[in-house]
Amino acid sequence: MNKKLYEDKLITASEAVKLVKSNDHIVVGMMGAEPQLFMNELHTVADNVRDVNVSSCLPILEAEFFMNPKYLDSFRVGGWFYTNTLRKIHHQGSTSYIPNHLHFAGGKRFQHIKPTILVMATSMPDKHGYVSLSISNVYELEAAEHADLVIFEINPNFPRTFGDNQVHLSNVDYVIEANYPVPSQDSLEPSEKDLVIGKLIADEIPDGSTIQLGIGGIPNAVAASLMGKKDLGIHTEMFTNGMMDLIKAGVITGNKKTFHKGRHVTAFAFGSKELYEFMDNNPSIYFMRGSESNDPYIIGQNDNQVSINTSLEIDLTGQVASESLGHVQYSGTGGQTDTATGAQRAKNGKSFIALYSTANVRNKETGEREEVSKIVPMLKPGAAVTLSRNDVDYVVTEYGMVHLRGTTVAERTKLLISIAHPKFRDELTKQAKELGYII
Repeated sequence: MNKKLYEDKLITASEAVKLVKSNDHIVVGMMGAEPQLFMNELHTVADNVRDVNVSSCLPILEAEFFMNPKYLDSFRVGGWFYTNTLRKIHHQGSTSYIPNHLHFAGGKRFQHIKPTILVMATSMPDKHGYVSLSISNVYELEAAEHADLVIFEINPNFPRTFGDNQVHLSNVDYVIEANYPVPSQDSLEPSEKDLVIGKLIADEIPDGSTIQLGIGGIPNAVAASLMGKKDLGIHTEMFTNGMMDLIKAGVITGNKKTFHKGRHVTAFAFGSKELYEFMDNNPSIYFMRGSESNDPYIIGQNDNQVSINTSLEIDLTGQVASESLGHVQYSGTGGQTDTATGAQRAKNGKSFIALYSTANVRNKETGEREEVSKIVPMLKPGAAVTLSRNDVDYVVTEYGMVHLRGTTVAERTKLLISIAHPKFRDELTKQAKELGYII
């Protein structure tokens, strides 16, 4: 590595935030790749700037510049995918959701508003001067190619990963030295319901399939239920602890993949410290930019591709609402539509939507919690449809699995009622008749 090139680019976080100007569009790294030093300093220049847009995705850090409403005139956050961090502040007007499919997230946003600054956490530069984008390449490389300024928080704790995620120091404007731990999360223990759903899905996944999994109890249960399979592959948006466990167990080899054979394709990773250690300098894990890893046409090049996603609510015609509770934004579309439609393009591909049959919600009139069906005649008013009824395939609850591909509204209505909680089936049938879905 050219030591002088590196040293000439070194600045502190407090110096970096002073580069921000009014009307700038700052793009920050996704989830664990957030630039913590920069973000924790950004509020210090609030008096000097106005109308700065910050685009973020799955944020973890509760940074002062957007959590404190007094900085509303200076900073606004556009979120590609909400977490509790953004849900907390949505009511104060300092953040707004960016509707998107993950493979278009960067491209469409940057067509609307050009990024002026990219800031993210990365690995250390190697001896040749290349910096790995480490645990996220969803939209960050695209942002680097468009931005006027590229600022990396290089950190020895971040794993060096491979793929279409290498940036030479000569293409980086400034470097901030950091040493905070990589944000991490241990695997969630699956519940009894998760395990039932996980086994139902795993039984439909043949040896040699290529899988996409998310994070949470149900995906973890699916991973655990796959331990008896052979020669599975990975083409996913998110690399998880469960995938690492399957690779270590010899279940995932990638040997039967028809696209990037032997490589575990992903766009970002989030998990335990053990996961990051496993990924470090591991050439089998290949980070594609999200515009490619999540392109349904590219996903469909994997024979036997399997997509597994979860949902908040589904109506009797098959409309899947996975990101909002009525009109209230809860999470995001993410890659659900990308991977579901991509899997169905694949030879022998399958897409699964999994959800519990019920949820416990607070009754607005009584204030008491009550059990409600998550399979409903109609979605809540204002609900965002994440996966259209035209694209739904398998739907799974703890009461069973149904295959909706190619079915009529009448057929799928009866199928979905059959996997609803038993105590809601009669009422769902009655409402379906009133709506004219069935006779």
